Order: sequence, then C-alpha cells, then structure tokens
Amino acid sequence: MYETLEIELQAGVATVWMNRPDVHNAFNAQLIADLTAACRQLDADDAVRVVVLAGRGKSFSAGADLNWMKAAGAASEAENFADAMKLAGMLRTLAGMDKPTIARVHGAALGGGMGLASACDICVAGDRAVFATSEVKFGIIPSAISPYVIRAIGERHAYRYFQTAERIDATRAAELGLAHERVATEELDAKVAEIVAALLQGGPKSQAAAKDLIRGVANRPVSDAVVEDTARRIAQLRATPEAREGLSAFLDKRLAAWVPQA
Repeated sequence: MYETLEIELQAGVATVWMNRPDVHNAFNAQLIADLTAACRQLDADDAVRVVVLAGRGKSFSAGADLNWMKAAGAASEAENFADAMKLAGMLRTLAGMDKPTIARVHGAALGGGMGLASACDICVAGDRAVFATSEVKFGIIPSAISPYVIRAIGERHAYRYFQTAERIDATRAAELGLAHERVATEELDAKVAEIVAALLQGGPKSQAAAKDLIRGVANRPVSDAVVEDTARRIAQLRATPEAREGLSAFLDKRLAAWVPQA
C-alpha cells in the first residue's frame, strides 16, 4: 500500500519498516506522507495493539534525503514552510497515536531519525545504534523534531547536542533517557518482543488514556486544576467495560479478554 514502507501485522503487532535502504531510510516527501498515512491507518485499526517502527538495511533513518534538502534550499520560504509543516505533522501524528509505539533502532538515527525515535513512546537501541541532532552542520536547526527530542533528553542536554551535533552512541543514549534499553544488536528483536508482551497485558483503552494523562500532567505544577483533572480521569475510567473486565479477571484469577491467549 505504501511506496516507502512495508507493514507486517502479526498477533496484534504492526511492524512498520521504513524501506529506503539505499539512502539509509532518509526522509523525502513520499516517506513523510506514507508514515503520516500509516500512523493514522494503524491507530484506527482495532486489530492493532502495538506499533513498532523500524528500518530496513544498515540504518534506522539517517534524517533528511540530501536531494530533498537541496531542493528545499532552492525553494521559496512559503514552499519550505509547507514542507516543514508536513514533517511536523507526521511527527505529531506518530507521537499522538493512541496505540503504544516502539522505535527499534539499529545503526544510524540522525536528525529526523532521532526525531522519530524520540516521538515513539519507547525506544530500544542496539549497541551499534548512533544518534545525533546533526542539523547545525548543514546550517539549519532541529526544529520539527525539537519538541520530542527535548521531551526525551531534557532541555539541559538539548543545549549541548543541538549545538555540537555530536554523535551519541547507544550507551550514552540510554544514560540520557533517549533509549529505554540498550542491548546487543542480535538481542534487539528479543528485547522488543519482551516489551511488546508486557504491553499486550494492558487494556488498550487504558493505555490510550495513560498516554493522554501524561500529556495532560507533564510539566505542570500540582494545582487544584491538575488534581481535579486526575480525579476526573480515573472516575470516568472506573465505570468502563474495560475496567470492569480488568477487575473481574484479576478477582477470577484469569487473563483479561484483551490479553492474547497462548
């Protein structure tokens, strides 16, 4: 269905493979459009519980396609704004998905590739993964990816890496909080499968609500409004069919209906 992607669906897990290995899965207009459409499609599909984002070939994603960047340099400001909005929209669509998302990172995740890893809920990095916000080397800035990278590594570290464009290896990425797990490359799929198995134990509607809770609470002072908001959220969920099923399953010592049966 997609020119630049391959999507595999197995037991409720959709693996989205960026499939431009000859250019290290670099972004161009088609890849941006395909990722946007795929995220929307998968988020609306009740058969999909978890989305894993991965890259074919040697890299996860090496950022922007050089030919695409060259064309942007010759375009007008209005044309560049339109292109930037499409990239920003794709990242926002990925970050805003109701479904849990995992970045499976091997090889290079540079520029926009680091943005994709940051926009996913969870990042698992192989030990040969390398990250960078390399934009200043090209005379530009990591603008569209900045909300997600800063969320992942924090403002203080962003001051360093946005300006130095230093390469960040997998060990350092884990120290920064960018990667939740750093594993040997040959163990990458096993670690992703382990996290997927944990995610499949949770209720899909409660997981979506948990993601929305984080967005609503993060970086806000504990005000009366925040306290009331958190109380209202749990009150609304307690009476849902999913919550009733989860409690009944626990009391009955059985798997909840949403958990895949062995």
